Amino acid sequence: MKKSILGVLALSVFVAPAFACTGISLKAKDGSIIFARTIEDSQNDLYSEYVVIPRGQKLFSFTPTGEKGLEFTAKYGVLGLSVVQKEFIAEGINEAGLESGLFFFPRYGSYQAYSSDSRKSSIGDLQLNQWMLTQFATVDEVKEGLKNVRVVGLEPNSVVHYRIGDASGRQVVLEFIDGKAHFHENTVGVITNAPSFDWHLTNLNNYINLQPGNADEQKLGKQPLHALGHNSGMLGLPGDATPPSRFVRAAFYVATAPKLENGVATAMQAFHLLNSFDIPIGIEIGKHQRTILPSATQWTSVIDLSNRLVYYKTAYNNSIRCIDMKLIDFGKIEYQSFPMDLLREQSIEEIIIL
Repeated sequence: MKKSILGVLALSVFVAPAFACTGISLKAKDGSIIFARTIEDSQNDLYSEYVVIPRGQKLFSFTPTGEKGLEFTAKYGVLGLSVVQKEFIAEGINEAGLESGLFFFPRYGSYQAYSSDSRKSSIGDLQLNQWMLTQFATVDEVKEGLKNVRVVGLEPNSVVHYRIGDASGRQVVLEFIDGKAHFHENTVGVITNAPSFDWHLTNLNNYINLQPGNADEQKLGKQPLHALGHNSGMLGLPGDATPPSRFVRAAFYVATAPKLENGVATAMQAFHLLNSFDIPIGIEIGKHQRTILPSATQWTSVIDLSNRLVYYKTAYNNSIRCIDMKLIDFGKIEYQSFPMDLLREQSIEEIIIL
């Protein structure tokens, strides 16, 4: 019980309006499915870890009052990337290839009200990934399983929505609005933050004029017009860091990305695309605010659902690291977590010219 209370108290320190994220997905020629994302917070260190959950691990949910909520046992081994503490998996994948990530969803989402009478069926919003990944193998199984639980907010400002996908390549966005679960098929392969996912899809219609490459030369009366530089076909693509603008930009980047040969090449492509969504710390904080963080984007992850590979890099070390789930014996390993950065410093390869 004490741990349950500590979890909620720790969370209240870290959830802030500056929390943002961008998610994309790609598919390689060999069929490899790639889910990638950034995670941002300009005010607080997210103390992120990579987390290993073995099969058979007994787990329980925190609740807003500190009572013990839903208790469950892991059916599948899980590899996740957490924020604040190991129970709060922001992005992760299980042995069956189910993948899920949470994305901040302020002011538009809301959960069912928590009641102690229903605590045994209540799961905290920031532990929903942990529960889904340990229990299910497909999107359809998740949709069915959610009928039997109540998703509640652990902290008033921590409303999130979720991107959920499986090894078939199908992905959905799950949003809780007025306490009800809404699933949206995600055919554009992109997610950011508020407003709701269907609003973002409608907003794409404002950019119907955009196209890759250059706009054709033409005349305005007698005045000849031509592009001032390459990529004029994308003139008008929004470049700011708001969620609607990031959604549009990500959607066009994904739609125009060439399909590469395999999962490794496509994973590296995802890192390249998401470099455009790194948020410099200075534009996130007000002129009277202070921060010790090197970047608002605290880490970027790329997960290969088909080959069960988890890649990541951080604001402290841009070197890409990779964990191969296939090398983990989820029947024997212990429940454990480790900091994503053992040393918070950039590794630099020295080149010596003789």
